[in-house]
Amino acid sequence: MTLSARSQAPASAAPHFPETVPGIAGPAAAPGRTAAPPARRAGGRFARLPLLAGRSFIPIGLFARLPLAMLTVGALTLITAVTGSYAVGGVSAGAVGIGSALGAPVLGALADRLGQRTVLVFAAVFNTVAVIALILAAYLIPGGADLAAAVPVLAAAFVAGASCPQVGPLARVRWMALTSRDSRDSSTADLDTALSYESTADELTFVLGPALVGILASLVTPWLPLALAAALTITLVPAFAVHPTHHAVARTPARTVAGTSPTKVLRASRPAGQRAGAIAAVALPVLAMVCMGTFFGSTQTSLSSFSASFASSELAGLLYAVMGLSSAAAALSVAYWPLRFTANARWLACAALMAGLALLLLLPSTALPMILVLLVLGLPVGPLMVTVFAIGGLVAPAGKLGTVMTALASGIVAGTAIGSSIAGQLAQNHGYATAFLVPVCAAAALFLLGAAAVVLHKNPQLPYHLQSLKGPQKDQKW
Repeated sequence: MTLSARSQAPASAAPHFPETVPGIAGPAAAPGRTAAPPARRAGGRFARLPLLAGRSFIPIGLFARLPLAMLTVGALTLITAVTGSYAVGGVSAGAVGIGSALGAPVLGALADRLGQRTVLVFAAVFNTVAVIALILAAYLIPGGADLAAAVPVLAAAFVAGASCPQVGPLARVRWMALTSRDSRDSSTADLDTALSYESTADELTFVLGPALVGILASLVTPWLPLALAAALTITLVPAFAVHPTHHAVARTPARTVAGTSPTKVLRASRPAGQRAGAIAAVALPVLAMVCMGTFFGSTQTSLSSFSASFASSELAGLLYAVMGLSSAAAALSVAYWPLRFTANARWLACAALMAGLALLLLLPSTALPMILVLLVLGLPVGPLMVTVFAIGGLVAPAGKLGTVMTALASGIVAGTAIGSSIAGQLAQNHGYATAFLVPVCAAAALFLLGAAAVVLHKNPQLPYHLQSLKGPQKDQKW
């Protein structure tokens, strides 16, 4: 798994870059040469991140992912307000989610092959046009309250979701490339720190994004949140795309005339069992993220039914934010966990804790006890997301890191839709207590997948014990 383009040129040798990033000398760097690791400096582990990526990378990457967090709720709010139909609004939001789940791996695969800069700039322009088209369709298509008449609106929502730039997953790809240039122990610590930050950034944006949509839509006008999302996309995503860190990620070599490459020939020469093991090694983290999304979607939907039993369903957003904030804080702590606490052990421990704490959702009947439960329940969620993303990066096949990272993110989106649907049906027919069993089952499934990963990773015959499928992090402890 080739993660980085390497060079010995110092940062000062690249004056054409808008920002100096240690160890990255740009596309002109001679191939095969080793990048000098960034100089050590006193400070905490998170102080290392600007040294690795440059000071502007973190704020640009944080706010460039905000439009994705605003898009689904923004479409729901706009379409519902214009048509007066919750059904059309809900289906429109679902179309955004389905589009995002299907489009993200495609964008990731294109980024692996063509480079992140080209794909992100194109996606930013295309998505901006798609979001504007969604706003116009909502207001210009007559008879929007009928699902059949709203097909153009639904199509626009699907395209807007499918073309949404995948800043979060591709930022993780850059961190994995940047941290791979140091010694094993330092690289592992830096990667844990970077992925901890990324999970926290995701949590914060998915808490702040819907809140921003609600404020702007209620105080100004329903179309403003989507217009703001489009403005952020066309300005911040290209800035992220051209940031010098994109040079750290090597492209997948183009296929030869015969359609083969050394890596492909090596994979084809392996026994069927090894090839199946390689697929399973990637499939387990992706399935884990589907379960994580199911946990998220079912919890949010169940909380809507729970809050409606004594107040109003709108309270669910505030309750859910409590879990998001504690999850974000806990994700940051992973940077300080000991290296001997291996990735698989973290997966099992966090999933087991999630499953046990999720049972507490069945107990509260008022808001205050539920807030306390959600505050505690969020603690293992963030670290588990950090862990699964890290494992997904380690087992990704050569040249497919962007594809795997976006597939993991898509798993969350797809799982959220699954969890919302199942919990919604249970809440409607049997009440919120039954609906809360869905996140319990999702957490239990996460534990079983973690146990399967332990068994899989201990098999010495599997291909991820070979250097060709391990890359710079091949010595990472499981």
